[in-house]
Amino acid sequence: MKMIMHKIYICLFCLLFVAMVIVFNTFPRSTFSELEKRELSTFPEFSADKLSGGVFTSEISKWYSDSEPFRDELMWLSMTLKDYTALRLGNDDDAVVFHAAEPENTQAEEVRKTEEELELEGRDVADYENRINADENAKIAHAGIIIVGSGEKVRALMAFGGGPNSGLHYAEVANLYQETFGDKVNVYCMVIPLSTEFYCPEKAKKSTKPELPVIKNVFAKLSPKVKAVDVYTPLSQHVEEDIYLRTDHHWAPLGAYYAAQKFAEVAKVPFRDLSSYERKVVHGYVGTMYGYSKDISVKNAPEDFVFYEPQNIQYTTTYINYSIDKNYHVTGEGKPFQGQFFAHFKDGSGAAYCTFMGGDTKITQVRTGTKNGRRLIILKDSFGNAIPGYLFYSFEEVHVIDGRYFTKNMKAYVQENKITDILFANNIFQACSAGRCEAYKRFLTQGPGVPKQPTAEKKEEKKDEKKKEKTEEAEKIDSI
Repeated sequence: MKMIMHKIYICLFCLLFVAMVIVFNTFPRSTFSELEKRELSTFPEFSADKLSGGVFTSEISKWYSDSEPFRDELMWLSMTLKDYTALRLGNDDDAVVFHAAEPENTQAEEVRKTEEELELEGRDVADYENRINADENAKIAHAGIIIVGSGEKVRALMAFGGGPNSGLHYAEVANLYQETFGDKVNVYCMVIPLSTEFYCPEKAKKSTKPELPVIKNVFAKLSPKVKAVDVYTPLSQHVEEDIYLRTDHHWAPLGAYYAAQKFAEVAKVPFRDLSSYERKVVHGYVGTMYGYSKDISVKNAPEDFVFYEPQNIQYTTTYINYSIDKNYHVTGEGKPFQGQFFAHFKDGSGAAYCTFMGGDTKITQVRTGTKNGRRLIILKDSFGNAIPGYLFYSFEEVHVIDGRYFTKNMKAYVQENKITDILFANNIFQACSAGRCEAYKRFLTQGPGVPKQPTAEKKEEKKDEKKKEKTEEAEKIDSI
């Protein structure tokens, strides 16, 4: 009997092996991963130099493993099995939590110092105490993603690793813009916190670092002439609402609404409440955190992506698209054309955050029916995409420029478009990125055309990317 069972097992194993060979070598290969929100590797181009150096065979190996048939389905199966067999401590809801190092005493002294200096109006940001899910359990998933809650309320959070001084370059670049343009242009500085700051349970606090000290320190280092925009406080006052997406690393459009409201207050421009907007919904949305965390519980907890379109206001949107290479460097610039500001996605689409302007690789110019002579530039990352749509009642023009893609000279652009206001609106990761801040500085001096990045900046950006990969991998739906 044992001999028969042994032969059956061998036959089954052989059949499985033959089936895998057939599938992986004859079925159509995958070209895009909805799970990872990225284009998969393509078959490499051949050259004798690449072959002799071993690069060609290495690229073939990468293509073969990256573009396997049914890639997403196999990854989903793997994550499901992993979730069922995961090692947990205590009861079923408890999971292992890894601890990050405590901040050094020198950092704590710096925080106390900057808090004493925060005397300027609007810069003394109030502390926040988590009263929403402080007692919930959490687990650490792939890339350090913190998974909170269970069932349909699962929330994925990015761990933050910056110390209080890590945003100083951001303050410096805002100060530089104010010095460059003087009293003719109002300069504003906004640092957008991550959802981790408001929804991280106490049990997982040592797996991330606090963001408020960074924000306070940035504001403390701003020139008195730069206007700080404290969005931390209004966001903390609305944490029971859907101000952040549960399955995506971005905030929700409602969070951007409260941020835009605060900015309008600081800028002293009109602002409309949500009754002036049409509420629209993409059902069954699962964002980037499914791919980053590789945790099936995120996939099994889809949410509504709710956004708001302004009504009874005339506006036209003009785009200048950029071509980029595989390293996300600009290689070309298109001609201006008119398009829709709001894209519309079907229920279940994982690209719903691209509702605003369709993405990042462009300059966006919105001319509105508001006639008050105020013309705004928003210098942003992908978090900033959700802000402009709330400002069509507030500014005559809104120009949106991503920190990664801009080929013009900023001083000439400000003069030609009669800009009156410049808002830096970046999430805290980008505010702490020296490479991103260097790019903002370069905008002031670069000539028109496709700029060549300095070698030092390229190295800095690579370091930034490696750090991001550990927490949010690449924020490329924002170039995604």
